[in-house]
Amino acid sequence: MSRFFISAAHKSSGKTTVSIGLCAALSDKGKIVQPFKKGPDYIDPQWLARASSYKAKTRHCFNLDFYTMSADEILDTIALHSADADISLIEGNKGLYDGLDLDGSNSNAALAKLTDTPIILVLDARGVTRGIAPLILGYQAFDKDINIQGVILNQLGGSRHEEKLRRVIEHYTDVQVVGAIHKDKRFDIDERHLGLLPSHEDPQSNNKIKLLKQAIVDQVNLDSIIDIANEAPKLETSPGFTTITTPRPDIRIGVIRNTAFSFYYPDDLISLEQAGAELVDIDNINDDKLPDIDGLFIGGGFPETHLQELEANQSIRQDIHQAIENGLPVYAECGGLMYLARSIKWKEQKNTMVGSIPGDIIMEEKPQGRGYVRLKETSNGLWPSSSENIIAAHEFHYSRFQNLDKNAKFAFEVVRGTGIDGKNDGYVYKNLLACYTHQRGTSKNRWTQRFVDFIRQQKI
Repeated sequence: MSRFFISAAHKSSGKTTVSIGLCAALSDKGKIVQPFKKGPDYIDPQWLARASSYKAKTRHCFNLDFYTMSADEILDTIALHSADADISLIEGNKGLYDGLDLDGSNSNAALAKLTDTPIILVLDARGVTRGIAPLILGYQAFDKDINIQGVILNQLGGSRHEEKLRRVIEHYTDVQVVGAIHKDKRFDIDERHLGLLPSHEDPQSNNKIKLLKQAIVDQVNLDSIIDIANEAPKLETSPGFTTITTPRPDIRIGVIRNTAFSFYYPDDLISLEQAGAELVDIDNINDDKLPDIDGLFIGGGFPETHLQELEANQSIRQDIHQAIENGLPVYAECGGLMYLARSIKWKEQKNTMVGSIPGDIIMEEKPQGRGYVRLKETSNGLWPSSSENIIAAHEFHYSRFQNLDKNAKFAFEVVRGTGIDGKNDGYVYKNLLACYTHQRGTSKNRWTQRFVDFIRQQKI
């Protein structure tokens, strides 16, 4: 299980663009690359998946998250999806020692230790020369169990700058410089209020991936990267570790997927299939009606950037509204919740949506809910947990409700986070459950199995 961990000293060091370039360059070198991303994230994994599929079959990028996953599940996830790969890249979030808890148990360093993966630090070298040495030495000394095997210098000012840094690092540290990338504005990926622009929405995404690939090929020692990755020991999996098996489906779940709705965890979709569902893609911008389905899943995304197209497709909006009235089991998250409201207003533009939720959505300039969430299930839930009634999940939304029905029923009480109104999340109406929270189908919260079971019950 050849693998390496890309981290950084701090956020915005360029590790995502470096990771994208590495995935594409290693793939172009003939390697089957399996990417992973720490923490809750939809957008970076889309770029990593596209770069890893550069010249091979499509590969998904899977998230590794201490908050929603057990340690065994993290190890099993890496082992399962790396089994047919030549090399795996794990990209961290924020800085190496940054994390949710004071003791660092949720940090990138903790993930690198758990997975026994050698680390390559991406260092933003702008304005730094001799000071690079105490930075590296400090990161090594802070936790002696961390295995920092190399650094990639990023945003270099030129060849003289690179030469100075190489001499300093070679003189004061035992860490090898495996790459030195010079500043180039062509490598910038446009950002939106939730982070990078999703790869499928960027018309230049393939060209940018090619540019990043070439930058890595020209300025990074890929053979050294591979040598470092080959030092990673075999992962220990849990006693119950199994491969993916998909039974013959007995229900059909529609999944709305297009440029407006793309926030789906690939392992959640796999879990739905493992639970016995056939997934049917639906495009609510271009399809004029709902197909024959037993349930509907509307994930998150950016409906606010597609308001006119979503409003213009009146026929499918009416279809969805009527299906909900008829009792179709529907689960919607964040962007899906917004789409089911009466309207969405953004930048003085207000457009009519499905109208199954009696409230209006207002887009704000600052986040209205952001970060990890803890939800406590109420008696109103449609498919409650059979054991734990506390759900660990996450949210990230710039929108809020206005004029929501005061008699609304909610499936969850918000213990940590914001949800719909600061106290509640999970709007319930007939067989519809819609929330701002993004759930993750893990051993701690098997929502995918419960949703499929609920659909079966309604189908009888």
